[in-house]
Amino acid sequence: MIVAGLFLKANEVRVVTLTGDRASHSLIAPKVTKFSLHKNPTQADVVAFIAKVSNHLSDFSVEKLVLNRRATTGQGAGGAGTFLMEGAILASCSCEIEFIHPATLRASDKKHSELKNCRPKTVDLAKAYDLAFECLG
Repeated sequence: MIVAGLFLKANEVRVVTLTGDRASHSLIAPKVTKFSLHKNPTQADVVAFIAKVSNHLSDFSVEKLVLNRRATTGQGAGGAGTFLMEGAILASCSCEIEFIHPATLRASDKKHSELKNCRPKTVDLAKAYDLAFECLG
């Protein structure tokens, strides 16, 4: 199964695409790591953002998208940028989409850290990797 982890933060989406299963997986599309949307996007900006995400999904035959569950209230609540990107992704993507809570990622990291052999060093990419890893078969 090919799974793309999309970590939404501010007005950027960090992307890590994995293939295989938890025990034996590999990173694909290592050059594609970020899509962004302007802070005050026009309709054309949103269309271009959707096209970039859709092209990535079709180019790598992504079967499942995994997004971080946004906090809706409190100090860590997602801003308008993440809300806009999440809505555009939900409205435009035809593949299965799953949301993962940060607490689930932390628990999985403790349980399966030895299997995460190709995890990126960059913090945001590592979070996108964790999202994709969570939904590998």
